[in-house]
Amino acid sequence: MSDTKPILELRNITKIYPGVTALDDVSIEIEEGEIHAIVGENGAGKSTLIKTCTGAVVPSGGKIIINGESFTEMNPKLSVEKGIAAIYQEFNLVGQLSVAENIFLGRAIRKGMLIDRGAMVKESKKIFDQFHMDIDPNKLVSELTVGYQQIVEIAKAMSQNAKVLIMDEPSAPLTRKEAEAMYQIVHQLKAAGVTVIYISHRMDEIFKLSDRITVLRDGKKIETLMAKETNLDQIVKRMVGRELKENYPKRSVQPRDRVIFQVDGLTGNGVKDISFQLKEGEVLGIGGLIGAGRTELAELLFGAKLPESGKIYLKEKEIFPKTPRQAIDYGIAYVPEDRKGKGALLDIDIRGNISISILNRLAKFFVVDEKEENRIAESYKESIRIKTPNLEEKMKHLSGGNQQKVIIAKWLATNPEVIILDEPTRGIDVGAKLEIYKLINSLVESGKTILMISSEMEELMGMSDRILVLSEGKIAGTLSKDEFCQEKIMTYASIVSRKE
Repeated sequence: MSDTKPILELRNITKIYPGVTALDDVSIEIEEGEIHAIVGENGAGKSTLIKTCTGAVVPSGGKIIINGESFTEMNPKLSVEKGIAAIYQEFNLVGQLSVAENIFLGRAIRKGMLIDRGAMVKESKKIFDQFHMDIDPNKLVSELTVGYQQIVEIAKAMSQNAKVLIMDEPSAPLTRKEAEAMYQIVHQLKAAGVTVIYISHRMDEIFKLSDRITVLRDGKKIETLMAKETNLDQIVKRMVGRELKENYPKRSVQPRDRVIFQVDGLTGNGVKDISFQLKEGEVLGIGGLIGAGRTELAELLFGAKLPESGKIYLKEKEIFPKTPRQAIDYGIAYVPEDRKGKGALLDIDIRGNISISILNRLAKFFVVDEKEENRIAESYKESIRIKTPNLEEKMKHLSGGNQQKVIIAKWLATNPEVIILDEPTRGIDVGAKLEIYKLINSLVESGKTILMISSEMEELMGMSDRILVLSEGKIAGTLSKDEFCQEKIMTYASIVSRKE
């Protein structure tokens, strides 16, 4: 692709925040009509870099060159005018407006003084037809699946005549089927002459889609490689600065014989007659397809939802957590799937996020013991290696992997017996995943017991001692370690009960 002229050049881009250099003299050429992947660990600078292109972040130094025209900084309006659009993980859509109204949000087509909805529907349909997207422009966005909402975001970008489309973790919220449909659209965009900058932690899709791959590490550009001339090991080595000898680290001890946690006939919140035991120091994996009841089970165990029937035992004593607070008091912790929505307080600092779970313990006469709060937060910062310049850093400024560590630290501060991890490594990079896996191992080696929900079969098999597979809210099968294989998991996950 060396004969193709760059449509976008980033020259010596630097971004310095107080105490942190987010980007350090990064230079990248994006060639016209290519799919260019940008990869790196969380905190490598990927999101900051693309935000300099869209004007969401003003660089401290360097130039942005679009079709030969040079800028020292961008702003959102200018970036759109110059043909740059971005789709972020959090969609910018209004649920109670139609698809067409969202596509032309802020740019409504008018006939005189009135909004011409018919014209917007017609133009929306043209875009959908061009890229073989089957969506009704009159439908409310709130009625669409996440996959279709993403297509609306793509159509919105195309309606603005985008020449460069930046996609930030586009497959993260999608089902496998939706992701495959999205890959087809990306190829169609390329065929139509659109340049795509693609950011993802999923290495399989990086190699499936991209022409070239740029690796960032610690805010620096390491290398740009042709996708066809490299492989996963080479990319990962450049991302983390070392070779990852093993994806799933081995544990030094096996689960004890003592049963710590037991569930008998639990029914409600979409699950039916769930029974299992958890041993001290065991990781029990929970697998299944979307809608199988995995998160619904976790909500029952944590007291977020109430069961219709069934019993829960902790250390041979029957418990009945009616609220999350009661579950915490019993010794149950829950790290939710929605890290940003339910797990973290993004505008609060690290210290506050860790201590919020134990404020009742830290408060004396309604005043928080700040010295003890600092001591606890600092101890977890060191013990589980939270990368941050200080404890006053707000959660929203941390990488996904470090956000997850803070959330886990919050629950470890409650000294739980049982820790429920719902998709613990979703949206974090390979290096950060390994650190989370090592943390899981250290927890079970110290006697903690873990229930781990994951959509990644390799992760389930690599980290679990046993796996329960759910289908339609029921346990479809149980696998011991020597029975682990993807085919068995998928067979159990795909079991559909016969309807009369």
